[in-house]
Amino acid sequence: MANPFQKLRESLSKTKDNILGKISRVVLRRKIDDDLLEEIEEILIEADVGVKATMRLIETIREKAVQENLTEGEQVIDLLKNEIRSILLSNDTDESPIETKPVVWLIVGVNGVGKTTTIGKLATHLSNQGKKVIIAACDTFRAAAIDQISIWADRARVDIIRSQEGADPASVAFDAAQAAKARQADILLVDTAGRLHTKSHLMEELKKIRRVIDKAVEGSTILSKLIIDGSTGQNALNQVRVFTDAVGCDGLIITKLDGTAKGGVLIAIAEELEVPVEFIGLGEGVEDIQEFDSSKVVEALFE
Repeated sequence: MANPFQKLRESLSKTKDNILGKISRVVLRRKIDDDLLEEIEEILIEADVGVKATMRLIETIREKAVQENLTEGEQVIDLLKNEIRSILLSNDTDESPIETKPVVWLIVGVNGVGKTTTIGKLATHLSNQGKKVIIAACDTFRAAAIDQISIWADRARVDIIRSQEGADPASVAFDAAQAAKARQADILLVDTAGRLHTKSHLMEELKKIRRVIDKAVEGSTILSKLIIDGSTGQNALNQVRVFTDAVGCDGLIITKLDGTAKGGVLIAIAEELEVPVEFIGLGEGVEDIQEFDSSKVVEALFE
């Protein structure tokens, strides 16, 4: 298996060039002044760092330059690195809540974010940690979805609870929750239909799935994990807000960071949202998923 940090560094290379590469070229042989800060601000906004985080970064550069008597443009890089690290670290959570097994992860997200693939990767990752994992194939609406998730369950070597296409998703969720309890599973990964977040009746279906699981395994921990596509930039933040309002959101899984220059959205999420990033997807392979580590992300971006 490839070195995980090397994989992270390669996956964030486009984002690195989009942020650090452009800024490094702009600050070369320049003095720190309003014109330079405007150019850096424009680069950060275009890299999907977000308006709020960008304003914080620019203000920090302005203040530190005065406080520490910094005048050379190249000195901006270290200021950015330290402040971005601070932003990303603020998104980390040190809390380890008491969880009652089976812990249920409702995996939600809109179509096209790589949900099925990510569930397979999560199942592999958690299984490799020694956890007993079961997958619930509750995306009964999309053609071939059940077959696809079944293939991933086989690859991950975990059990799957499934029904036929068109079955009631809540019914499958109920059966899966009972099976997870009976088989003493550690984690139940519930695949839900990739729904358009503008469709309220689909959100109601998600709420129903949550209710029936709560009934089937009363007292168990039920968490909503939202998958977002890192290549969609600022639109990803809107999805988080909508899903959080509708069904809650306990953690984010950001996919497709390996093929995009829009990884700056990680900074925007950390600055603007109170939901921790827990995993990042860095490719199509079964092991191309990593637990989010803010320090390593900063190192990959600024080394």
